[in-house]
Amino acid sequence: MISLPLFTALALMTAVAALAVLWPLSRARTMKATREADLAVYRDQLAELARDAKSGRLPAAEAEAARIEVARRMLAADAAADAASADPAIAGRRRRAAAIVALVFVPVCAAALYAVMGSPGIPGAPLAERLSATPDRSDVAILVRRVEEHLQKNPNDGQGYEILAPIYLRLGRPEDSARAYGEAIRILGPTAERLSARGDALVVAADGLVTTDAAKAFAAALALNPAEPRAAYFLGLAAEQDGRTQDAARIWGDLLARTPASAPYRPVVAEALARVGGTVPPAASSPATPGPGAADVNAAAQMSPQDRNAMIRGMVDRLAARLDKEPNDIDGWERLIRAYGVLGDKDKADAALKTARAAFKDDPAALARLDAAEKALPTGGKG
Repeated sequence: MISLPLFTALALMTAVAALAVLWPLSRARTMKATREADLAVYRDQLAELARDAKSGRLPAAEAEAARIEVARRMLAADAAADAASADPAIAGRRRRAAAIVALVFVPVCAAALYAVMGSPGIPGAPLAERLSATPDRSDVAILVRRVEEHLQKNPNDGQGYEILAPIYLRLGRPEDSARAYGEAIRILGPTAERLSARGDALVVAADGLVTTDAAKAFAAALALNPAEPRAAYFLGLAAEQDGRTQDAARIWGDLLARTPASAPYRPVVAEALARVGGTVPPAASSPATPGPGAADVNAAAQMSPQDRNAMIRGMVDRLAARLDKEPNDIDGWERLIRAYGVLGDKDKADAALKTARAAFKDDPAALARLDAAEKALPTGGKG
């Protein structure tokens, strides 16, 4: 509920505002002074008409018509003043009605409207208090402010910038998003995903134009991971915007050729390719069986050697055959290496590691995952 001091202050403010409106209405106008002022204006107009007619600047007929009109206005003003003076009760009633509306009707309507549409039962929450309290997850602005304050004190917290960057983009602040991604790249190091995300934010900030800085970010992303789809799409868009439609068609065609039919971005790329006159290639084949997962491998490790081999060998062979055709699947290589480790095929695990490292020689993140997979082998890897 509202406190008594606040209620008193609001009431006084309302009274002062109403008084400012009613004060001019509360004083009776001096009708004689008003009438004399109006008549003085009309007399000046008549004198000016006489001078113009005498000098010949105004034809006699027009001068006479103008004098008649001014005389009519003088008579009308005089009659109106007399009528108002004759019935002062009318003016008094109007002033009283205005006072009632200003002092009673407006505040009552405002209070009723607030009771229906407002939240009078919720206590006040100043910004400082909201920032110090545990924020509601729906209050995104407060969460963002808290992270920003944390980053001001810890400017080298790359994870904080990486968390904040996509939130900035969703809030319609692409410039801040690009800056945050840049800080994350500076602190945590470049990855294809971070570079592509920064380029995406720069494109949004430029209203869909792939700027020079954005194109550099996408090119750097592809240098780290040639299979990065977002970077490839936007580089094709940059080529289209530069008028290089053949380059755009080639980039988008290559991207679609390695994109499965189930990929959510495939329709967007296909539409872009058709826009520049390219032919949409068939979707990349995806395996019917994704290969053994960690749960499958762990379950197989608990079986007898015969049952384990019967369960795993078929899946491993299919996975290995697919990776020969599609070597850019880092998840598949990890599964294959783990499966070889469970089966005790150290030589095959080493061969798979060698082939995978050759496929991802320019991707530091993928190479790190392969190193971790090697160390997790039951045989201990090579070391």
